[in-house]
Amino acid sequence: MATTEKQLIEELKAGIFKPVYLLTGEENYYIDVMSDFFENEVIDAAMRDFDQTVVYGRDTTMAAVISDAKRYPMMSPVHLVLVKEAQDLDTRQWEQLAAYLPKASEKGVIVFCYRHKKLDKRSTAYKAIDKYGCVYETPKVWDNQVPSWIAKQVSAKGFTISDKATYLITESVGNDLGKIANELGKLYPLLQPGETITEDLVERQIGISKDYNVFELQKAIGRRDPMMCNRIVNYFAANPKKNPIQLILPILYGYFLKVMFYHQLENKSDAAKVLGCAPSFVQDYAVAASNYKLGKLASCIGYLYETDLRSKGVRNSGNVTDGELLKELIFKVIH
Repeated sequence: MATTEKQLIEELKAGIFKPVYLLTGEENYYIDVMSDFFENEVIDAAMRDFDQTVVYGRDTTMAAVISDAKRYPMMSPVHLVLVKEAQDLDTRQWEQLAAYLPKASEKGVIVFCYRHKKLDKRSTAYKAIDKYGCVYETPKVWDNQVPSWIAKQVSAKGFTISDKATYLITESVGNDLGKIANELGKLYPLLQPGETITEDLVERQIGISKDYNVFELQKAIGRRDPMMCNRIVNYFAANPKKNPIQLILPILYGYFLKVMFYHQLENKSDAAKVLGCAPSFVQDYAVAASNYKLGKLASCIGYLYETDLRSKGVRNSGNVTDGELLKELIFKVIH
C-alpha cells in the first residue's frame, strides 16, 4: 500500500518492516532522501558488511536480488537489499518478484529506487508490491510551489528565510530540489536556532548577488526602468559564467507568463496562490501588469523566443555575444 515519507520513517524506526519497498515518482530528491535513510539508518553501521547489500539495476538481476533477500541476517533485524537505479533492471525479470512476494522471507527487505519513470501499475509486479509491500510515490513539486517548499525545508531545520532570499534561490537555482537542498545546506551551519536566512547571507555564501540578479531584473522590467535594467544586464554581460543567458531566458519567460496570468485574474486576492509567490511580491506583478498590456506581453515572449534561437546560433550573423543579445532583448522589452 502507498504511504507518506513521515509514516514510512516512523514505521522503520519502530522496527516495522515490509518485504519490499518501491521508491518511485517524479521528484528524484525524495527518492534520494528515502534511499539514504534505508542505507544509513536501518542497519547498524557495524553490521552493514554482513546484513546489507547495495546493488545497481544495470549490474544485477532480479534473481540475484531475491537470492540476497533470502539470506538470514547475522545480528540485524533484517537483511536489507537496496537496489539503486532499479529502472535499469530487465523489465522481463520483474515477474520473478511477483512470484516471490507471496512467500517472501520475513527477514529480508528489498528496496527498489525507481527513478525518472514509473513501474507500470497494471503489471503483476506492481500489484504484488502494492499488496505485500509499500509503494512510496513522490509528489511532483511544481515551479510555483518551490518557494513554499523552501520555506518548509528551512522551518523544519529550525530557521526562517526572508521572502527575497527565497526568491533569489528559486530564480537562480531553478526547481531542482536536490540542488536547492545542497545550497540551503551551506547556510544552516552559519545560523543560530531561530535565525533568518537573509538575502545578504545568500549573496555571501551562495554567490548570488542580491542587487544584480534575475529577480531584480524582473522588477526593473516591470517598472520599465531602463537605468536599472542596463545596470543589471551589464553586470550579467561582465559575468557570463555566473549568469548564462540559457538560464536567464526561461526565468524571464515564466515571469511574463505570470504577468499575463495576473492580467486575467478575476479575483486579484488569489494572486499570491496562483502565481506561487509571497503576498509581498504581488504588488510587483500588479505594477508590471499596469505597464504591459497583453499584446505587449505576447510580443515580449516572441522576443525571448528569437533571442533563444540566436543564442544557439540560429539567425545570428556575425560575432554577437550573449551579453549583446541580452541587451538587445531588454531594449525591445521595455520600449
